Amino acid sequence: MNTRCVSPEAVIKAGEPASIRRILNDFHSNPFHSPTCIVMLELRFVRENLDLVRSKSLLRGVDPQLIDRFAETDRRRLATLAEVEGLKNQRNTVSKTIAGFKQSGRNDEAEPLIVEMRAVSDRIKELDVVLAGIEEELQDIVMSIPNLCDDSVPQGRDEQDNIEIKRWGEIPTFAFPPRPHWEIGEQLGILDFDTASRLAGARFSLLKGFGSRLSRALVNFFLDLHTQRHGYTEVLPPFMVNSKAMTGTGQLPKFKEDLFKLEGWDLWLIPTAEVPVTNIHAGETIDGAELPLKYTAYTPCFRSEAGSYGKDTRGLIRQHQFEKVELVKFTAPETSWEELESLLADAEAALQLLELPYRVITLCTGDLGFSAAKTYDIEVWLPGQNCYREISSCSNFLDFQARRAGIRYRAKGEKKSRLVHTLNGSGLAVGRTLLAILENYQQADGTVRLPSVLEPYFNTRF
Repeated sequence: MNTRCVSPEAVIKAGEPASIRRILNDFHSNPFHSPTCIVMLELRFVRENLDLVRSKSLLRGVDPQLIDRFAETDRRRLATLAEVEGLKNQRNTVSKTIAGFKQSGRNDEAEPLIVEMRAVSDRIKELDVVLAGIEEELQDIVMSIPNLCDDSVPQGRDEQDNIEIKRWGEIPTFAFPPRPHWEIGEQLGILDFDTASRLAGARFSLLKGFGSRLSRALVNFFLDLHTQRHGYTEVLPPFMVNSKAMTGTGQLPKFKEDLFKLEGWDLWLIPTAEVPVTNIHAGETIDGAELPLKYTAYTPCFRSEAGSYGKDTRGLIRQHQFEKVELVKFTAPETSWEELESLLADAEAALQLLELPYRVITLCTGDLGFSAAKTYDIEVWLPGQNCYREISSCSNFLDFQARRAGIRYRAKGEKKSRLVHTLNGSGLAVGRTLLAILENYQQADGTVRLPSVLEPYFNTRF
């Protein structure tokens, strides 16, 4: 049996299909929508499948002490619950005895029991406070455990262990030393990093003239491609979201330091359109006949890049503000792996039409994103840097995000709802596509040739 290491919705035990069905039905039959219930669902799965969670988390580089801390904290929770329930049962039983004494006029016998029960009630209140603290601690732990990786994900420590699965296009050759995009852009007067730095600091850029027009053309090209050829519905979401939305897709609490927050507001600048678009259906039950739902959105994106200082300090590779056209899917569990391959093909199509050479890699367990069960990265060739660089990530999150955000569906003829699977990919990152065009289409005289597919977007209308 070729099982998949899915998110905490399924027990992965080869050769035990009855157990898998039992757990799936058990988890899918409960319509959890509140954050507390969602956490409790996660808690239950981790408790019942501790060894599985431990082994898969170790593959992802998770500190084993996190799982040990969960086990110890959960033991305290269960012990405290047992004590509380025992005391409540005692109070209920003795209360009946007290009532009987009072009815028969034996108040002298009831009085010491009343005093005793007051102490029991005080102890229950104390334990309720303790239990609340334990459950908050458990919530922090559970929300820090990443999604479980698919069995097809190669094991590895970091990006060095990622596996290339495909190459497309011919790497261009030049009769001159190819230059990096920042040199090309500055010479043409279409990229201005100095002014951007004066306006906002490092890791910002100012596009001018042909540069800004090329960026706008790419946005329109991506949206036209994905809506007209690939069948996505275009949406324009807010560029700021609340903490609940960030938690639903897995950005919080794990990546708090990589985000920008508005002071005095429960609002965060989005790091990707994935966050608001996925949360369109948060807390909803979708009609199964509507699946798959496919959305595309253009947004600016904002990231602090807290862990990347000193890397990619020049050019457009790593910016605090950048633009993407994002692809988001909601699917039934039975088709999500097929939809991942389709999502990858949709992102690839943009590069093929632009005639930009690229490769596709499968991320290893140690390089996998927090919420993803499996990820393909598309890396475009950059002649000026003589290397491939990421331009798109396409991931299947299975039900990991759906559980956090409470996104379910109901199949025709079924009374019980189930969690959807969510997927997302960049289709594409605008700035990185722009720089790839500058480097791959550069000419000996310093100019840049325009990809033929973009020419209609440069027609003069006024």
